[in-house]
Amino acid sequence: MSTTDTLVARGRRLVAGTGALATAVALGATLLAAAPAQATPGPPKPYGVVTAKAGLSERQYPSTDSSVRGYLRHRAHVGLVCKVRTQNVGGNSVWYLTREERATWVSAKYVTNSGRVKYCKDVHRTRVQPKHTAKHVVG
Repeated sequence: MSTTDTLVARGRRLVAGTGALATAVALGATLLAAAPAQATPGPPKPYGVVTAKAGLSERQYPSTDSSVRGYLRHRAHVGLVCKVRTQNVGGNSVWYLTREERATWVSAKYVTNSGRVKYCKDVHRTRVQPKHTAKHVVG
């Protein structure tokens, strides 16, 4: 076999190998694109993101007269338990009870919520108060 024939044979095998490699890469890319994306776990909903550039004070009660219990930085994520309507802050009278280890309140004026936040009266009914069976009194 001449040198030219040998080089031609190697070239054909190389082309065949490259074709198989290209097919494998294309198949892998197709399978990767078809696989469902795994979302990175975020905070449980509902949660809020602090929008105030200077951050936000966490209060003991839903009022600016209440003592400051903590501080949340700008863009901090905080779990929200429920909401109430109390003191108006900048045109917004909603306050959120946080889900942190110490229950604190933050003004909704400076928090963008993700997920539905129930009113606290609805949350307390389902979590705290037991359901009593109705007793009918016949008179």
